[in-house]
Amino acid sequence: MPLTRRDFVQRSATAGAALAIAGSAGVLATAPGALAAAPGGTFGAEPGYGPLLADPAGLLALPAGFSYRVLARAGVSRLESGEPTPGNQDGTAAFEGPRGSTLLVVNHEIGDPLADADLPVPHAQGQVYDPAAAGGCTVVQVSKQGETVGQWVGIAGTADNCAGGSTPWGTWLTCEETEVRAGQDGMTKDHGYVFEVDPRDVRANRDPKPIKALGRFAHEAVVVDPRRGHLYLTEDASKPNGLLFRWTPPRGFQHGRGQLRTLADDAGTLQAPRCFDSGGTFVDDLSRATQIGTVYGVDWVDVPDRDARETSIRKQFTAGEVTRARKLEGMWWGDGGAYLVSSYARSESPGAPHDGSVWFYNPSRRTLTLKVLLGVNPDTSVDGALDGPDNITVSPYGGLILAEDGAGVQHLFGATEDGRTYAIARNELNIGSAEEPEYSEFTGVTFSPDGKTLYANIQDPGVMLAITGPWGRQGD
Repeated sequence: MPLTRRDFVQRSATAGAALAIAGSAGVLATAPGALAAAPGGTFGAEPGYGPLLADPAGLLALPAGFSYRVLARAGVSRLESGEPTPGNQDGTAAFEGPRGSTLLVVNHEIGDPLADADLPVPHAQGQVYDPAAAGGCTVVQVSKQGETVGQWVGIAGTADNCAGGSTPWGTWLTCEETEVRAGQDGMTKDHGYVFEVDPRDVRANRDPKPIKALGRFAHEAVVVDPRRGHLYLTEDASKPNGLLFRWTPPRGFQHGRGQLRTLADDAGTLQAPRCFDSGGTFVDDLSRATQIGTVYGVDWVDVPDRDARETSIRKQFTAGEVTRARKLEGMWWGDGGAYLVSSYARSESPGAPHDGSVWFYNPSRRTLTLKVLLGVNPDTSVDGALDGPDNITVSPYGGLILAEDGAGVQHLFGATEDGRTYAIARNELNIGSAEEPEYSEFTGVTFSPDGKTLYANIQDPGVMLAITGPWGRQGD
C-alpha cells in the first residue's frame, strides 16, 4: 500500500522530538584527534578516546590504551590447505565459534579472472561457482585468546565480493559488486548476485548457488529485517546513480540456514524506493537533503526485470519513478531499522555536494532519516576532515563505526547518536612514496560477538586487524 502524504505528515510530527536531537548537529566535517575525551564519554563531553598516537611499526595509529594484533596478511599467512591468504579483503562479519572462538567471514573483492589474479581465493573442491573467477570468501578462526588458529575457503569462483551482511540465523550473505556476464572478462557464468556462506559448516557451502531472487546488479551490502523477513540491499553504481532495494519474501516462506538458496529465481518481490518530502514532493536523489534530521517518506516500486537480462535494473526506471543516490555502500541492521551509507555526492548527483552521509530506514514508519552528513573535505592530503565512509557497523557502545574510503588519509571513525564524529584509528601504512604518499581504504569493520574487539581490514596490501582497548559508551 502506498504511503500517503497525510500518513507521512502525521508520522513526521510524531517523530519530531527525536529528530530535533539529530538535527541540531548541522553539517559535519570533524578533524581526527580534535575531539578528545576520556574513555566512556558522558553527556556534554566531546566523544572519542583521545588523540591518535603514531605507531612505531608504521601500521595503525590508535588512542592511548588501545592496541592491535595482525590476524592475517595477504600473501604471507596461510590457509589450512597451504595456499596464501587471498588479497583485497573487504566486507567482514563475526560469529561465535567453538570453544569461545570467533569466526570471521571475510570477502575478497577480486574482479580479475582467475588466470590474472595475484592472490585469488583458492578453488576448494566443491565450493566453486565459476571456475574462471578469482573472488570469494574465507573464514578466519580466532581463539578466545585473540590468536589466529585457522583459515579456510568459504566460497570461491565469485567476482568482486565487496560488502554483504550477516543474517539472524548465523550465516553471511556475500555480495558481488559487478554486472559482468558469461563470456565477458573471461567469465563462464553470469555475475552480480548474492550467495550465502555458512561459517560453521563447510558442507553447507558446497555447490554454490546464486540467490537470483535478490536481483543481479552491482551489489554492495545487505541486511535482514528479523521481524518482517524483508531484505534490504544497496547498489554501488553510476550513470545513473544506484538504488536501495527491498526484497519481500513470498507468502509462507520461512527464513533459516540454507533456505534462501531454495527460492525460485523470481520468488518474492524486488522493489526500489520512491521518496517524497513532507509536502508530498517527489525526491529524485538523496543528495537533495542538506540538513541532518531530514525525513523522507518511502514508497516501493516493483523492479521490472530483476535478472537484468537486457538492461541494468537501475536503467529500467525512467526519470521521476525512483529515488537514487551516489555510491550506496555499507549497511547494518540496528535500532529496529537499516543504517545505510552514501559515500559522497559530486557532479553526478543533482543535489548539494557532500563527502558522505548515513541514512536510517525505519520500516515501521517507512521513512528515511538523514543521521550523519560530512562536509566536503577541503584537503584530503592532511589528517583533517573525514570523508568517504564505506563499510559500517552499529557499535555496542552507542552510535556507529565507519570505515573511511576517501582520498588521502584513511580512518576508522565513530558517529554518535546525535551526529558527532570522532576518529578511532588511522592507517599509517604508506603504499605510495615519500613524495606522493598513498593510503589504502579500511574495510570490514565489525565487532566481536562479545563487543570487546573491533575487527577491520586495510585492503591494500591486505592486512586483517583486531583492535582492543578501553571501549566505553560514546555520546549521550
